[in-house]
Amino acid sequence: MLPLNNSNAQLLTFFLTGIPGLRAAQVWISIPFCLLYVIALSGNSMILFVVLRERNLHEPMYYFLSMLSATDLSLSLCTLSTTLGVFWFEARGITLNGCIAQMFFLHGFTFMESGVLLAMAFDRFVAICDPLRYTTILTNARIAQIGMSILIRNIAVMLPVVLFVKKLSFCRAVVLSHSYCYHVDLIQLSCTDNR
Repeated sequence: MLPLNNSNAQLLTFFLTGIPGLRAAQVWISIPFCLLYVIALSGNSMILFVVLRERNLHEPMYYFLSMLSATDLSLSLCTLSTTLGVFWFEARGITLNGCIAQMFFLHGFTFMESGVLLAMAFDRFVAICDPLRYTTILTNARIAQIGMSILIRNIAVMLPVVLFVKKLSFCRAVVLSHSYCYHVDLIQLSCTDNR
């Protein structure tokens, strides 16, 4: 079979499988997924709302907690919306560009979460080891710099991965083994020599 070149990449559609072998039960399986989705959306939104509204929570620890909530909220929106679409509406098709975008955000937010957790650990380290200088070390400007460095690191690491996947050719079945686009699936489906 001939590989698809870049001009045909816009037309390439991947098919998401959901949970293989349990297709008849996917409506029932979707109920816990939906419950998790609602809990993640409401819980993280509530944290963001409370930290935004309460002035006494405008401290470094709560800013980092807000960053973590925003990352978790984005990760939930990125994956569970596609998963529920597969389970409820049989929306199994996704274009190559849509798949690459979802893969970028999925892996990007996962990668970003580790950076925010590291920043939270640094916050606690400064609070415990140097409590008298805590407010001079972790100023609002420094917190913004930490947040921007996490974002820039995320983009710098994930962009080459996305550009690499964009150059791959696909020549066999384009059925993904997950209910969202996963990097390993795309690499395995590629007929390009990617060693």
